[in-house]
Amino acid sequence: MEDGVLKEGFLVKRGHIVHNWKARWFILRQNTLLYYKLEGGRRVTPPKGRILLDGCTITCPCLDYENRPLLIKLKTQTSTEYFLEACSREERDAWAFEITGAIHAGQPGKVQQLHILKNSFKLPPHISLHHIVDKMRDSSNGIRSSPNMEQGSTYKKTFLGSSLVDWLISSSFAANRLEAVTLASMLMEENFLRPVGVRSTGAIRSGDLADQFLDDSTALYTFAESCKKKISSREELSLSTVELSGTVVKQGYLAKQGHKRKNWKVRRFVLRKDPAYLHYYDPSKEENRPVGGFSLRGSLVSALEDNGVPTGVKGNVQGNLFKVITKDDTHYYIQASSKAERAEWIEAIKKLT
Repeated sequence: MEDGVLKEGFLVKRGHIVHNWKARWFILRQNTLLYYKLEGGRRVTPPKGRILLDGCTITCPCLDYENRPLLIKLKTQTSTEYFLEACSREERDAWAFEITGAIHAGQPGKVQQLHILKNSFKLPPHISLHHIVDKMRDSSNGIRSSPNMEQGSTYKKTFLGSSLVDWLISSSFAANRLEAVTLASMLMEENFLRPVGVRSTGAIRSGDLADQFLDDSTALYTFAESCKKKISSREELSLSTVELSGTVVKQGYLAKQGHKRKNWKVRRFVLRKDPAYLHYYDPSKEENRPVGGFSLRGSLVSALEDNGVPTGVKGNVQGNLFKVITKDDTHYYIQASSKAERAEWIEAIKKLT
């Protein structure tokens, strides 16, 4: 990274005037968060905009958008609000931690508190589980239940483990994720919640209370009396449910060259195993369905040279590129944000081919 850069990478930002969502390249410095437009695999200078962090407040997790659970909200001194979406809970929390540190850079005591909080665990005393459940069921501010799919079946009125953890923190019932996981486990122990599907029910076999509830975007839960299952409809089966049933190994924002127009767009890539598939999603859309994907069985993956534009790549796009050739000889050209990130993706994909 450049000198003075605390963190950089892709985030999806909500527009100010038209509330559409677009991927931007963000660079965090001591007092400022800069964001850039990406064209042809390169960031366009000067920056598209900047967020002054002095006096800024940060909300994370931010639950303002039901279909975007990985949001950070920043509110500047002039009351301008910025909504930024990360590709995973881990990446969102990493950005929130670094931004909070940058906001309080002039207050060493605050920064030290952050580091202590990041590694602390404390269960709040005198918790009323009945009160928490009542708040969870609140139609305005409660946890939102919806149909969720796991291994070919759709479960009505369920919510994700990671979404409940976010809700418990944002509702001030827990101060951090460890605390929220323990609280959620207690709700299961007292039969307020029930695990649904293979992923979450498997965790119940663990003897440790804190490990029984999964802070995971693939683990499903429901209120104890509303556990119902139905077979997926034909519409939901239009994309093979087998493809999406695997365990998520890696995910992140990468730039991809289109097959027809050969233009470059940022996509959220999700790598799964058992079965091995690589899917990609349009981060500007709210629906959590892949816009494409392919099996990795029999695929080849390799890095492309960094000096000059490689064969098969259109436009002046170079650096941190790699190529995946599928079993049916379809070529995918993908660009990471750094050599290290490219190496990580190649290694992860190779293990599944």
